[in-house]
Amino acid sequence: MMQMPKRSFDELVQLMQRLRGPDGCPWDRKQTLPSLKPFVIEESYEVVDAIDRDDRAALVEELGDFLLQAVFIAELTREEGSFDIYDAVTAIHDKLVRRHPHVFGDVEANDAEQVLVNWEKLKNEERKAENKSVLSGVPQSLPALLRASRLTEKAARVGFDWRRTEDVFDKVNEEIAELHEAIASGDETKIHDEVGDLLFTIANIARKLNVNAEEALQSTNRKFTRRFGSMESRVRESGRNVDDLTLEELDALWDEAKAAER
Repeated sequence: MMQMPKRSFDELVQLMQRLRGPDGCPWDRKQTLPSLKPFVIEESYEVVDAIDRDDRAALVEELGDFLLQAVFIAELTREEGSFDIYDAVTAIHDKLVRRHPHVFGDVEANDAEQVLVNWEKLKNEERKAENKSVLSGVPQSLPALLRASRLTEKAARVGFDWRRTEDVFDKVNEEIAELHEAIASGDETKIHDEVGDLLFTIANIARKLNVNAEEALQSTNRKFTRRFGSMESRVRESGRNVDDLTLEELDALWDEAKAAER
C-alpha cells in the first residue's frame, strides 16, 4: 500500500481556516461553539470505542476526528479574538511542566501513586489561589456514573472518604432501606432522589475496589446485549416472536444464553 505523505499540525489549522473563510464551506461557516458540543462528545466516545475494540486503523482515524474538534473550536475563538489553538497548546504545555516537578524540578516521585499525590497537591494549590472548589474540575456534562466516580475520587484525595470498603456496603444497605421507605410513601420526588443516592453509593463501591464503574457498566451492557441477541435468535429459529413468549420461557432462554458463554 502506498504511504500517504504526513501532514503537519499547521496544515490542519490552515485547512480549518480555509473552510471557515469567505470562500469556504457553508456548513463549517455556520457552526458555533454550542453546535459543536455534540460532535466533541461523539468523537470522544468513538476514540474510546476504537480503544475498546483494539482497532488501530479505527483509532488513528478517530483521533484525527477528535483533534479536528479542538482545532475547529479554537478557530471560532480565534475569530472572536479570544484565543487560538496555539494558546491552548501553550496552556497545556505549561501545565504539564508545572505539574511534573519530579521531572522538571527537584521533587521526588518514585512511583505512579506518589505522582498522583503530588499532582493533586499542586492542583489544590492552584485552586486555592483561584478560590475554586476541590470538585470544580469535574465537568457537569460527564455521564452521571462517570461524574459520580470522579467527584468522590477527588473528595477522597483530600481525606473525605470511607475508611473501609465494608463501610460503603453498610451505606448501600442504608440507601436500599430508604428507597423502600420512599416507595412505600408513594412520593415520586423522594423515590427519584433515593434511586440517585443508591447509584451514587454503588459508584463509590466500584471506586474503593479500584473498578472503573463506567467501564464495568458498559461491559455489563455489552453482555446483556449479546445474551439478549442470542435469545432473539433462538426465538426466531422457532418461528415465533419474543413478545409471544411467557416470562418463564424467556428466563429459560436467558439461562441457556448464559450457560453457552461459560
